[in-house]
Amino acid sequence: MASLKVLNLENKETGTVELHDAIAAAPLHPFLIKDAVVHYMAARRQGTHMVKDRSLVSGARKKLFRQKGTGNARQGYPQSPHRRGGGVVFGPVVRDHSISMNKKAKRKALTSAIGEKIRKNQLLVVDDLKLETRKTKELAAKLKSMNLDSALIVFSELEENFILASRNLPRITAKHAGALNVYDILRHQNLVITKEALQEVEGRLLK
Repeated sequence: MASLKVLNLENKETGTVELHDAIAAAPLHPFLIKDAVVHYMAARRQGTHMVKDRSLVSGARKKLFRQKGTGNARQGYPQSPHRRGGGVVFGPVVRDHSISMNKKAKRKALTSAIGEKIRKNQLLVVDDLKLETRKTKELAAKLKSMNLDSALIVFSELEENFILASRNLPRITAKHAGALNVYDILRHQNLVITKEALQEVEGRLLK
């Protein structure tokens, strides 16, 4: 078991918390992490892009002119793809872009990302996220004292004042432990997690 320091928002040590070595000392798996990021970003795509093919373009289906005797090249109806305003060939259609990934592989990728943050001293454990006010300026000052310019804040219980105060900080993201993912961890320099959220994530990863 690895022992991690627990801080408060005043950047003072308040105790320690134990973390299983399977997470704290997890080796780096760059290809699994890459697969997890691709899986996450593909699932975010709406897939609502679509163009009209020849069957969806409105208009008469009558042949433009007779086949022979006009001196022109033979033509079909106006919805043909080669005509202006006609249908599109092999265009995008509404579809699901998501890519499947095994649960064990996702857990291993998340474990690897957390372990790498620990090795780089970029993971901070805090006892809670309670704030007396919801002023962004005060929260920004606290984060600056902890040298947190870009951070993913992970909580277990919703703290409304902290959520409201952090919304205007462009490089700070607050997220519930159940929604923790590899993409958000990589997108921020530091990972800040409450003690309760760390225990929740640990239980999820050690299944």
